[in-house]
Amino acid sequence: MRRMRWLLAMLLAFSMFAVACGDSDDSSDDETETTAADTDDDMDDADDDMDDADDDMDDADDDMDDADDDMDDADEAMEVATDHGVTSDNVIRLGLNADLSGPFASLVAEIVEGQTVYWEVFNEAGGYKGYTVETVTLDSGYATDKGIQNYQELAQDGEDGVLMITENTGSPITSAIAPDAADDDMLVIPLSWASLWPDPDYGATILEKQTTYCIEAINAIEWLKGYVEEQGLEPSLAIVTRPGEYGEDGAAGAAIAAAELGIPVAYDGTSQVAGDDRTAVISSIVDSGATMVFTTLTPGETLDIFGNAVSQGFEGYWTGNSPSFNYLVHLSSDFAADFDQYWFQSQYQAPWATPGIPGMETIMTEMAARRPDLNISDVYTTGWIEGIMAEELIKRAIDDGDLTRAHMVEISQDPSFSVEFDGLSATQSWPADYNEAVVRSSWIYDVDATAFNIIHTGESTPENPGSSGLIPIAQDYVGSVAGSYNFDGPCITPSS
Repeated sequence: MRRMRWLLAMLLAFSMFAVACGDSDDSSDDETETTAADTDDDMDDADDDMDDADDDMDDADDDMDDADDDMDDADEAMEVATDHGVTSDNVIRLGLNADLSGPFASLVAEIVEGQTVYWEVFNEAGGYKGYTVETVTLDSGYATDKGIQNYQELAQDGEDGVLMITENTGSPITSAIAPDAADDDMLVIPLSWASLWPDPDYGATILEKQTTYCIEAINAIEWLKGYVEEQGLEPSLAIVTRPGEYGEDGAAGAAIAAAELGIPVAYDGTSQVAGDDRTAVISSIVDSGATMVFTTLTPGETLDIFGNAVSQGFEGYWTGNSPSFNYLVHLSSDFAADFDQYWFQSQYQAPWATPGIPGMETIMTEMAARRPDLNISDVYTTGWIEGIMAEELIKRAIDDGDLTRAHMVEISQDPSFSVEFDGLSATQSWPADYNEAVVRSSWIYDVDATAFNIIHTGESTPENPGSSGLIPIAQDYVGSVAGSYNFDGPCITPSS
């Protein structure tokens, strides 16, 4: 179009030159005046022609813009294959099989809020190519039978089902539904870090996030060993876990770390924390003389065992798989100062208000704007990460023109598919080879009771963001054992 305008301008200029030079020098003044007037008229006509040409070109530009808009609309309305969990008006249904009334309810409720806000942001930004997301949340109460029932409801065919499950609380429930999920081509993001999930032979559609309890334990113990030695103490280890995949996986990692690092195990309480009577376990820890304790427990179990042990004079240093420690439970207890002194918590990601992380700035901004009356929480990050995983899968599926459950599984197993989390956690992919699939990094937090400051998200400011009291001291930590260990499969076998 610019070339057409240039050519038109050159033609007009040439015409004007020709008119100006066409008369002889000996013409009369009248002829000169007449010629000048004619030239002015010609120039006016030329200007009009140029204006008309500009108008035509503007119209052409508008037509091209309209065509571009039509093409964009066509792209958004492109034919996409669907089967289950996508409605006729392009709403993608995602399921959350969440513990909202059981032992992890306070933790899980905040994770669900984080993911819910994530999808609100997604939808209000226009979704993706005409598709939006609706979440369907069911309460499992951390009961396996109820979790299975919820799965069956979410996995039903057609529009009443869901495309994938983006939150499934607990190792027992995840383990129980894994065979059906594989048969149904149902991708499931577990709120569980059992080392079973990266194994394609066991959890083909269980899409794990972050590292495993086993590797987390290995890193935590290696880090704590270095800290204990800095205090001038000889490392020795007590292992204290509950039964099931959660406790057994943490204990397996602790045993690997102890063996590889030459740490004597002063007390092996693997799977010994069951029921309400923990007297024997507490006595065994106190009598062991261990300088290090590793736990895989619920927050309530941790408070009971830790509180009683330190009350009896035990002075070893503690750490454990997440969520053994819960700041709401422990830093509001009578043992807050003891947790500050003796406990270092392991985790997988950035806690609330971690500086220098773009993804955290987004979480803080959106939670403050959309849930100003909720307390700040470290685990909004978990819900956010679950949302990022699902969004990347959904976008890829829509771009492929295939939003079926089976194709979602195919995408997750594609070696070229990976997800970045904007600094919130380590980049992850899901190759078939177990040793390549596992994430080897974890985070180590210091517990600082003086920093503990739970405020509403709407009150959080750069000067006073609030804090869980968990301060990152090692981000994406990979110890020598976890970094070089050959994982030929899960650290445990399923308990059922």
